[in-house]
Amino acid sequence: MAVVCRPARVDDLKRADEIVVASINELTERRGFGKMATSHPPNFQAFSLRDDSEGLWVADEDGEIIGFAWSWVCGELWFLAQLFVSPGRQSDGIGRQLISKTFDHARMRATSIRALITFAFNNVSQGLYIRHGLFPRFPIYMVSVPRDQLASRLAEPRLHLEPLTAKTARFDELAVIDVSALSVSREKHHRYLLGDSTTSGFTIHAGSDCVGYVYISEGHIGPLAVLRQDLVGSAFAAALSFAARSNSPNISAFVPSASEPALKAATDYAMRLTFPMLLMSNRQFGDWVSYLPRNPGFM
Repeated sequence: MAVVCRPARVDDLKRADEIVVASINELTERRGFGKMATSHPPNFQAFSLRDDSEGLWVADEDGEIIGFAWSWVCGELWFLAQLFVSPGRQSDGIGRQLISKTFDHARMRATSIRALITFAFNNVSQGLYIRHGLFPRFPIYMVSVPRDQLASRLAEPRLHLEPLTAKTARFDELAVIDVSALSVSREKHHRYLLGDSTTSGFTIHAGSDCVGYVYISEGHIGPLAVLRQDLVGSAFAAALSFAARSNSPNISAFVPSASEPALKAATDYAMRLTFPMLLMSNRQFGDWVSYLPRNPGFM
């Protein structure tokens, strides 16, 4: 039977995640990086489905899901979080069908910024995205370090963190930081993260002034955003200091190549560059010196 691209349902999301994990691991193993992806509950996908159901699509062949596409919108920003097809079916034109549905979503929402983060070594996908008007901007590096090794290098941080919760959050203050770093507000995504029991949120302070925010989950730092580029290195160091007090064996983050202060801090603390990602967009946007993404799907 023909492949049908249809809107995703909540009971599709577990199978969609399995396809994403299998597709990523097939790619990264083929390129010599080994398996990188593991399955997680599709909580953010389910949140996005409730928020905007027209952003999630599956490719269905006689009742079997063989592809998945997911995009979300915040203000003027449309972001393609995932687009994957089952290994063995990736030359059948299914990706082109799915990307057509996702760009329809962008057009319906009349967004002026369109972006995604993909593997830097995934040249086939990059060609597909370039044909749709999204061009490479800069690498984003996954960096990591064993927690014990990091702890021995840390000094007292210049900036301090204060807990951020759904009850204490000043969303107008967070919006100012987001607009400064990304050109758009992400209030709904802050609300999602603040409701995630595995994630701790913090505001970042220089003295009594709030200068940024950061989220930390199981040793992984991000997103992190600050108002001033000269504070990026110190903000990242403060986040590393907190993460090093966790029980996580490894501490990690995604650091844009545009953020020289964060990259310098990462190398100063002996963090290794483990694999490269790539930001692609239809135009330049945001201050990527001052923003560290959470992951390729959340941004």
